[in-house]
Amino acid sequence: MTSAAPHDLVVTQATLADWPVISGWAAAEGWNPGLSDGPAFFAQDPDGFFLGRIDGEPVSAISVVDYDPDYAFLGCYLVRPDLRGHGHGLTTWKTALAHAGNRTVGLDGVVAQQDNYRQSGFVLAHRTIRFTGTAPEGEVARGVRPAGTADRAAIAAYDSACCPADRPRFLAEWLAGAGHRVFVRHDGERLVGYGVIRPGHDSLRIGPLFADTAEDARALFTALVADAAGREVAIDVPEPNAAGVALAEEAGFHASFETARMYTGPVRDFAQERVFGVTTLELG
Repeated sequence: MTSAAPHDLVVTQATLADWPVISGWAAAEGWNPGLSDGPAFFAQDPDGFFLGRIDGEPVSAISVVDYDPDYAFLGCYLVRPDLRGHGHGLTTWKTALAHAGNRTVGLDGVVAQQDNYRQSGFVLAHRTIRFTGTAPEGEVARGVRPAGTADRAAIAAYDSACCPADRPRFLAEWLAGAGHRVFVRHDGERLVGYGVIRPGHDSLRIGPLFADTAEDARALFTALVADAAGREVAIDVPEPNAAGVALAEEAGFHASFETARMYTGPVRDFAQERVFGVTTLELG
């Protein structure tokens, strides 16, 4: 099979039943996918996941998730290690990218692939740094509490302001995902931030962490890790958010991984200064 040519590859849409294969490959790469990511990912665009197979056996994967008529996000770009270098990744890429149509496509690209992404028309927006460390002990600040069902509408509105596209189907599953813990912070009646922490293959992962100010982000961060003291936690921070970088470093976290947020075209304005932690590198 190692000599199989790209024309032997058959690329078709993947289903949620295929997610363990894709997430298993991602875990083997050290990407630390969340244990319950699949249902939320497929809820946003069930037609946006693809597998390449040779003789029915999965060898490559990619996702191109459409959010709205203007924006899509590419992720989960993987080729089985023993079959790399045969063109299977590029064939899978070209087949799946057509799903985005004329939309601007975003991605969070690993360092090794960034030159290839540039050749495909992606332009650097910023670096994103994964910070990893042991969760510190701390007390939950005033104004922070676990989110409830009544908070969903306010969270969706806040999330919309912090993202290049609305994502109601994803968000509904993300907030209710198995093992996901969600906290909100209010200033009086006004929501000033929210955050989610979830179990991953190698460590707990925070994402998103959206907040009006560094103080709000710090209060939410403390609440998210309060029940995780002594456990390893990871958060992906956009490098331009200096306050987010400082927050991770103050917690004793260290840079362990980096990606590049890249786009093929313009995206709508959103409050990038509120993004202290990216939701997920796979779907943006």
